[in-house]
Amino acid sequence: MSQATFHGHSCFTLTTDDGTVLLIDPFLTGNPLADVEPDDIKKVDYLLLTHGHGDHIGDGWEIAKRTGAMVVSTFEIVSFAQQVQGIENAHPLHIGGGFNFPVGYIKMTPALHGGAVEGDESGQYTTVPGGFLINVDGKTVYHAGDTALLKDMELLKGQVDLALLPIGDNFTMGPDDAARAVEMIEPDTVIPMHYNTFDPIKQDPKAFADRVGKKAKVVVLEPGQTHEF
Repeated sequence: MSQATFHGHSCFTLTTDDGTVLLIDPFLTGNPLADVEPDDIKKVDYLLLTHGHGDHIGDGWEIAKRTGAMVVSTFEIVSFAQQVQGIENAHPLHIGGGFNFPVGYIKMTPALHGGAVEGDESGQYTTVPGGFLINVDGKTVYHAGDTALLKDMELLKGQVDLALLPIGDNFTMGPDDAARAVEMIEPDTVIPMHYNTFDPIKQDPKAFADRVGKKAKVVVLEPGQTHEF
């Protein structure tokens, strides 16, 4: 079975049956909840970045350069990776577009949030944020990124096996809106993310699970824990 390992905030590692590793939003340095340091990440095949904020790009450039991972993100973030960071192995996507990678089909989805790119002094790489639909091993994972509740989420109904949803409020959906997102998407399983890293986004994930009720299975992971799907 495939595995999703939580590293705190919005960072996950997805590992497929054949050992392919996808790393999403690797905010490790400066993340008080992170269970690993950047140097602990030894193997990454794909590095997926939902948007350009520092608590999502995080240690991504260092990890991509060291592991040779393919950076997958919006056109602007990939351009920044190539032109500013000197990372050649990168593939641009954009909202609503997907591509059949060797690991599976990966598509970017809308997210409502900010679009600045950490480290972009010129401002020319500002972009829109997104999420990812990731199809691996016959299962579909939805990483929503940083987002408000969107009616577009209804379009995902019945397509998602595992949903990774922010619940922190303040900068993203809070528990109530995230529970409404579950109603729209109807995933089999939900893992909450983007909470408790900082004081403004402190939440009780068990209270979120109570709000979801029987609409989906809620799996609350501590950093370092893994869910098989």
